[in-house]
Amino acid sequence: MADTRTRYDVIVCGGGLSGLTAALACAYAGLEVAVVDALDPAARVAVTFDGRASAVAYANYRMLVRLGVAARLGDDVQRIETILVTDGRAPDGLRRGGPGPAWLRFDADEVADREEGEPLGYMVENRRMRAALLAAAADAEHLDHIAPVAVTAVSFAPGAASVSLADGRALEAALVVGAEGRQSVVRRAMAVREVGWDYPQTGIVATTWSPEPHGGVAHEYFLPSGPFAILPLTGNRASLVWTERAAAAGAAMALDADDFRAEVRRRFGDFLGEVDVEGPRWSHPLGLRVAESFIAPRAVLVGDAARRVHPIAGQGFNLGLKDAAALADVLAEARHVGLDAGGLDVLERYQTWRRFDSLAMAAATDVFNRLYSNDLAPVRFARDVAMAAVNKIPFARRAFARDAGADFGDLPRLLRPL
Repeated sequence: MADTRTRYDVIVCGGGLSGLTAALACAYAGLEVAVVDALDPAARVAVTFDGRASAVAYANYRMLVRLGVAARLGDDVQRIETILVTDGRAPDGLRRGGPGPAWLRFDADEVADREEGEPLGYMVENRRMRAALLAAAADAEHLDHIAPVAVTAVSFAPGAASVSLADGRALEAALVVGAEGRQSVVRRAMAVREVGWDYPQTGIVATTWSPEPHGGVAHEYFLPSGPFAILPLTGNRASLVWTERAAAAGAAMALDADDFRAEVRRRFGDFLGEVDVEGPRWSHPLGLRVAESFIAPRAVLVGDAARRVHPIAGQGFNLGLKDAAALADVLAEARHVGLDAGGLDVLERYQTWRRFDSLAMAAATDVFNRLYSNDLAPVRFARDVAMAAVNKIPFARRAFARDAGADFGDLPRLLRPL
């Protein structure tokens, strides 16, 4: 890091997954970038920091290859070869829950236009992803990583944006990127409001181990309390994302290790044998939030600072990756023709590119969560019939698979086939 440097093309506020990716993508495009993180990088990769894992769509993973992140992940990546979705059975008394009788099945081999050998996606534990991003950032040209230091204020002027740091420094750039998540300082400085609501649900996250191999299959059950996802990790492990009603989630989090394992097994089913729970568990309140605007003069939002969606489709991080790729494209083109990177005429293209996709994903996850988070018999019957019907239509399965792989629409250069 150049401690004395104060002027950049782009300053990214927030050093999480989306912030580091946006910084790397902009540096890859030849821009001079600083990423400012309030947290110590060592804390971000600690086992106790965050037990979540991310499903990275195959098109988005192409960007991680180009940015040098995938090479640093090594053997910590699990391929997703198949996705199975079912209207699951809830546990009842002594009866276990598990997959239901109606299925939707998506296989990588059905997606004809993907690169040869690409799966539907890749599963990576978030702490492993952070470590790879930090390593790539340390080696990247045109990128300074400033941490740990908090951003205390952001202000905008006709010629530049100014970022004040807690250690007394002031940085300037043509553009400031807000990537600090739901409590974004940049979004507040932009005077942009959020619209949305909280769900009466909590996401419980844990890592499980099973005696039987998972075969790279991702499972999603729709239970009355919300989706129950079993996402394959390396080895015979899986990332469990259990959506539960808020009141019941508190009781589940309070269980001792043996009782929590028993509750997981009641919902999991027995197709992988007697599963065990590895390590700690985490819980996160769920909600839907979308910024009214993703841009302002000299400012732009990416990742959870721009929107937060229900984890029902595992698309939160994928939306942030597409933000990073689109922003890098827009800024590279502006630089090529000599336009001001912080000008609204440049940033409008980014907003047009990303806002519709964000609103569509927010609406889709909200509708699916409301439709499937109940156990009304007529609704369940209609869901099962629709699921079984779609499963018999090859082109419909292929379309869903390409959506899951983020391989649709006008793709930024970093997401196109390698």
